[in-house]
Amino acid sequence: MTWNPEQYLKFAAARQRPALDLLARLAGEPARIVDLGCGAGNITRLLAERWPHAQITGVDSDPAMLAKAAAAVSAIRWQRAEIAGWRAEQPPDLIFSNAALHWLSDHPCLLPELIGQLAAAGVLAVQMPSNFSAPSHLILLALAAEPRWRELLGDVCMGSVLSAVEYQRLLMPHCRHLELWETTYWQVLNGNDAVIEWMKGSTLVPYLARLAPATADDFLAAYRERLRAAYPPAADGQTLFPFKRIFFVAQR
Repeated sequence: MTWNPEQYLKFAAARQRPALDLLARLAGEPARIVDLGCGAGNITRLLAERWPHAQITGVDSDPAMLAKAAAAVSAIRWQRAEIAGWRAEQPPDLIFSNAALHWLSDHPCLLPELIGQLAAAGVLAVQMPSNFSAPSHLILLALAAEPRWRELLGDVCMGSVLSAVEYQRLLMPHCRHLELWETTYWQVLNGNDAVIEWMKGSTLVPYLARLAPATADDFLAAYRERLRAAYPPAADGQTLFPFKRIFFVAQR
């Protein structure tokens, strides 16, 4: 599965807003910060602006994303690693993860493990998409399950999250303080077929990775037609794309 930084960053402002909201909930002066699932590094640089004296490491598994991140000169250290197997070299004061952990399924094991790697009173700050019941995602699941696509795409994982109640029950035994909230962003996207362009930068990545180019074009054409019915553009060409996200800030 290969990511395309340019496709992902087509809607950089809308993708950045949840990270800014998560960042606004954080206080203190962490000396060591890890951005887990840093992608193209645009959010990691926001962390560096907020805490210019901190030692900051951006961790991601995708070489194209890390190359994009490292293209801008900075003091940030970039590390290629799978999140599931990542271990901190020194206990961080802050592990920040924006729109990454939903790709991993075993949160009951993963999240306590991450909290356990923090320094004393360290913080795990996480934002994840929670839009899996939206038309954009349900249409994709239904299309992939159709006979033509089932063999190739029927077992593809688009990511998943637990409910807010489940995260509350999971995290509380491992932290001294927990903030947990959900937000629906009423995103207004510009451009032709804006919703499919958004999805091509994220949720569609593992699906398209399974398909040859010509087959992918057929799949996208079918998906595009159904998305247009679910998310019709307004007369001015803008498309309303509500998107729900879940957040938590857990202090060890």
